[in-house]
Amino acid sequence: AAQAADAALIGGDVAASPHGLVLDVTVVGEAPQPVLRSGARPGDELWVSGALGGAAAAVHAWTAGAEPPPAARKAFARPRPRTREAQWLAARGVLHAMLDLSDGLAGDAGHLAAASGVRIILFPDAIPVHPAVPDVLGGTEGALRLALGGGEDYELCFTAPPGVVAPLAHEFETEFGTPLTRVGRVVEGAGLAIRSPDGATEPLDTAGFSHFRGEGP
Repeated sequence: AAQAADAALIGGDVAASPHGLVLDVTVVGEAPQPVLRSGARPGDELWVSGALGGAAAAVHAWTAGAEPPPAARKAFARPRPRTREAQWLAARGVLHAMLDLSDGLAGDAGHLAAASGVRIILFPDAIPVHPAVPDVLGGTEGALRLALGGGEDYELCFTAPPGVVAPLAHEFETEFGTPLTRVGRVVEGAGLAIRSPDGATEPLDTAGFSHFRGEGP
């Protein structure tokens, strides 16, 4: 994983524990011009890379005592950090705010909205669900909820001004082999909402992973 990201593993802490092994990991890097999660503006579009829910599908299968399909297992065991993809987008000057999806789209879009002081509205029909999700669930029912709240996808979630990302999407997919999908918009206000089939919006009741709760949705 470090080699894929051009990172070096140079050591770490050594500690003693009477029971088992403790691993403590620290990552040090430099970002001369970081793209923060606090830059989203009303009018922005919300985009994600890749497909969501694959890792959560694997966990769902294991929790049910089943073996996940290979695609779900790979999504969980070998996630790909989108560092080069993020740099590619940043170099084109289209980003206002960005973070990666470690706690699920619902949780992390909420973090982005809170940091930026805006409201984000998600478009449920547009959210790219990993193909392994309905395979594990035995159908599409519940697939969106798993994609929204599962976590550990590590795809990019970012905002950009209207109309600037769409012309780059084909080039991005050709370069990196993964799509970009517009999944929402940024408006004035606070919090996270989802667009209903009739076009109205309602607060989103699906939470992402919570480290304090200790479990997903």
